[in-house]
Amino acid sequence: MHGRRLTQVDRSREPGASGFVRVFKFFVRSFNIPVETRLRPARTPRSPADRESDARPDRRQAILLAAEKLFAQNGYHAVSIRQIAIEAEVPLALVAYYYGQKHELFEAIFEHWRPTIDERLTRLQAAVDDGGPDLLNHIVEAFVQPVLRIRASAEGEFYALLVARELGYASPEADRVLRRHFDPLAHAFIDALRLALPHASVGACAWAYQFALGALLHHLSDQRVQRLSLGANTPNDVSSHPMLVRFIEGGIRAALPPPPAPPAASAPVSSRRRSTHRRQP
Repeated sequence: MHGRRLTQVDRSREPGASGFVRVFKFFVRSFNIPVETRLRPARTPRSPADRESDARPDRRQAILLAAEKLFAQNGYHAVSIRQIAIEAEVPLALVAYYYGQKHELFEAIFEHWRPTIDERLTRLQAAVDDGGPDLLNHIVEAFVQPVLRIRASAEGEFYALLVARELGYASPEADRVLRRHFDPLAHAFIDALRLALPHASVGACAWAYQFALGALLHHLSDQRVQRLSLGANTPNDVSSHPMLVRFIEGGIRAALPPPPAPPAASAPVSSRRRSTHRRQP
């Protein structure tokens, strides 16, 4: 009987539905749980593959940006995969997982910036289609302006410096990039120069392209102009861009002038003599 009464007493103390709600509200208020999370349904567990796919773009991009920065600052051969991983704050093995060997990562940077080359080709084709007396100026604008705009941007600064630094060296890695990405661009501009200057040979136009490229690449990487100008100029000053365009255009015109016009044809000597002995009416 005594144990039976205990059982009855214990059951009488169990809270009903309303009592449970009061206890639950007290618990919520005591621990200051936000309203929207109080009765939130349990989330479905995500697989490791799903979590990796969410993080992959950021980590992949971080590796690419780190390599671009270090290659631009120190040169391709002075940078190790370990340094790139440290800069990107990723595990060392992840660099090879995403990009393979170092030269493949180097080429991936230029593949990433391929739209810049496409923009230059599009502007060049538009200039050729328009034609007109300002064709050479429009060709130079298409050659220079997209690159200068990238150099002036925060996201493209290191890429522009990388182009200026690495593509001037005859390393196997740079040569592969030049042949794949930049040689077709160069041929397109040389062909356009021949249209603007039909009197010039393909060899002369190729020299003109190389001289123009040298001026552009030096402008991208130059840090000396501030010292030479005694502080009047600053590196990568956008106000200097029109001057660079005029310099390249003027240099090409001066280097590839049209041939002199042939002298005007004069009347034969015998006919002039006959005209002087005509009888006057």
